[in-house]
Amino acid sequence: MSVAHQPPARRTRIKICGLTREQDVEAAVEAGADAVGFVLYAKSPRHVSAARAAQLARILPPFVTPVLLFVNEPAAAVRAACELVPAALLQFHGDETPQQCREAAGARPWLRAARIPLDDATPFDLLKFASEHSEAAALLLDAHVEGYGGAGKAFHWSRLPPSVNCHAVLSGGLTPASVGDGIVQVRPRFRTLAVDVSSGVESAKGIKDAGKINQFVAAVRAADQLLARSPHVFLPAT
Repeated sequence: MSVAHQPPARRTRIKICGLTREQDVEAAVEAGADAVGFVLYAKSPRHVSAARAAQLARILPPFVTPVLLFVNEPAAAVRAACELVPAALLQFHGDETPQQCREAAGARPWLRAARIPLDDATPFDLLKFASEHSEAAALLLDAHVEGYGGAGKAFHWSRLPPSVNCHAVLSGGLTPASVGDGIVQVRPRFRTLAVDVSSGVESAKGIKDAGKINQFVAAVRAADQLLARSPHVFLPAT
């Protein structure tokens, strides 16, 4: 197939999470991120207050989405944070039930983290989880670690079912070196796939590295082009 007749590359959306500094927000935007995440979980080394998240979110240009990450936070606290960052998408990353997510989010769209065990012997029924959280805008696929994420650990992507009828965001230990393989292996299993990175583009916890962010984005775009050239080669076995 000639270049002129190749199908267009599907663009994988990118979220850079755990931002704490203005220069890191600017680096993410400059690199082409679609969303940036602010961790409103006090026990995280990347924690920022809702007021600080609002300051950082004001740097964002139109069409770059701020995401507020919560872990088992009371609904009232979620709503208060949303008043400070009115354009935010919400991410529930703890043990919240579907009802708790609905009540806290109100009319806002939200992501629900599916924390997948690192131990292959520990069962996790993603199809059931997706059904229970069918109102989520997408499932965020992360490794089940202490501290609710950000530990740089990746679960085995082969554990994922061959077909899940939802939008997904791949997370958990992604780096510029691994994200391309993740997209190639995981995207065919879901309706759409985005990616989320935190520790993989850091020089220290909560301190992002602009060079690594650019490398990560470049690796995502290379994977998009690879899938556009060979869209049927990477379909998972049923």
